[in-house]
Amino acid sequence: MKIEHGMVHVYTGDGKGKTTAALGLALRALGWGYKVMMVEFVKGYPNIGEIKFSEKFPDGFTVRQFALDPARAIGEEKVRQRRGEANRAMGFAEDVVSSGEFDVVILDELAVALHYGLIDLDRALRMIRSKPSSVELVITGRNAPEDLILAADYVTEMRLIRHPHERSIQARPGIDY
Repeated sequence: MKIEHGMVHVYTGDGKGKTTAALGLALRALGWGYKVMMVEFVKGYPNIGEIKFSEKFPDGFTVRQFALDPARAIGEEKVRQRRGEANRAMGFAEDVVSSGEFDVVILDELAVALHYGLIDLDRALRMIRSKPSSVELVITGRNAPEDLILAADYVTEMRLIRHPHERSIQARPGIDY
């Protein structure tokens, strides 16, 4: 079964849940027998739930990281240093999207890479416009540029109201990563 009218989703905002929402869509797609590829633009820590999950479903769900760094918390300075990794991720994403091999492609933290100028926005928009109609494309990350939002069919903004980090509670495996 192939997707007939693949659309573009953007999950953005300062609240928790952008990657989680994308993974929920991936789980639903896997249930219908679709193949899912997740490209992580900024995250580089291998001890993360989506990678553990992909190891159990190697034929349906694939995760590819480009920034190799075991630290989960990365600051703005470290993000800005990941231009090379982000561009390699973008080249890989362009190939994956255009190939049509995967039904759902998640570009995790692409909006962050665009916000910091690690990836050229026009390049990302060209990929979106030229994607096969059988590909559902999901883009996550804070500070999604307005042109990216306008190019999407679905846009959801996660808004931070309360978070356990405000009470110095650390991220928890299986819940936050």
